[in-house]
Amino acid sequence: MTDKKPSVLFVCVHNAGRSQMAAGWLRHLAGDSVEVRSAGSAPADQINSVAVDAMAEVGIDITGQSPKILTPEDSEASSVVVTMGCGDVCPYFPGQRHEDWKLDDPAGQGIDAVRLIRDEIRDRVQALVKDLLPNR
Repeated sequence: MTDKKPSVLFVCVHNAGRSQMAAGWLRHLAGDSVEVRSAGSAPADQINSVAVDAMAEVGIDITGQSPKILTPEDSEASSVVVTMGCGDVCPYFPGQRHEDWKLDDPAGQGIDAVRLIRDEIRDRVQALVKDLLPNR
């Protein structure tokens, strides 16, 4: 019997900064060992360019991603749902692990502030990977 691959959904309001950076970190740190999704309750038109720049500084390219609308199906298909300020619009399904990460919103912030947010997200994603993939 094989264990099902963990699936993580990162959700923030615009799916343009925090959730995109978190998804980028998880893809970078876990490779294909974890299925990664991100979405927003009110997606922006494009990813925050300062978030893109901050991630590029550490060698992670998130330019190929685009903000997506949060659907109940995405949430239901995920074993872990990490919310970042989306409030009551984030659906909850029994049997899922839910975490709410209190993080500053990078929208409208300069690169120095976004670097701090990026690094805090990295630390949280590293802990998540350790928990999801203990033998890694």
